[in-house]
Amino acid sequence: MNTILIKDIIKQLRDVEHTDLWIDENFEKKLASVNESTAYERPIPELHSIAELMSHLIEWRREVMSRLNGNPRGLEMNDVANWRTNNELKIKGWEKLLEDFWNSQQEIINFLEDKDDSFLEQVYEHADPNFPYNLKYLLTGLIHHDFYHLGQMGIIIKFLKIKHAVIYNEVI
Repeated sequence: MNTILIKDIIKQLRDVEHTDLWIDENFEKKLASVNESTAYERPIPELHSIAELMSHLIEWRREVMSRLNGNPRGLEMNDVANWRTNNELKIKGWEKLLEDFWNSQQEIINFLEDKDDSFLEQVYEHADPNFPYNLKYLLTGLIHHDFYHLGQMGIIIKFLKIKHAVIYNEVI
């Protein structure tokens, strides 16, 4: 039973959350500077809020978990759940959003821990016939997706700091 690749994927899933990576960023570090009042704020209308990004990440992690369990595709790009509004997310609350965010990743890690590398080679049977893929592709795509949005969070947080500094005449 070979587990080299599956262990690497689990490590990458954990690393993007908590580890001091070579990019010097992770979700734990980024989210430490966000609170209830800044989580739902868009620094400019064209950018999402941190809460919107987190909700988006949660939805796609749930979708990946569903696909890992062999279910048909559920979430599509144009689904309302893909980008929930700040008003919807405020009702849920920042603490619950954070809890769901951390739990969504842990659920995938827990699911993978008893699998071996052969699991990753399984083809996702409900994929688009024009673009078949295996579960390794699905999971590495999830990791890429997390890093992409981690970078967006960094930009949003930086813009929020600038915006608040201008409002309060602070030096950055």
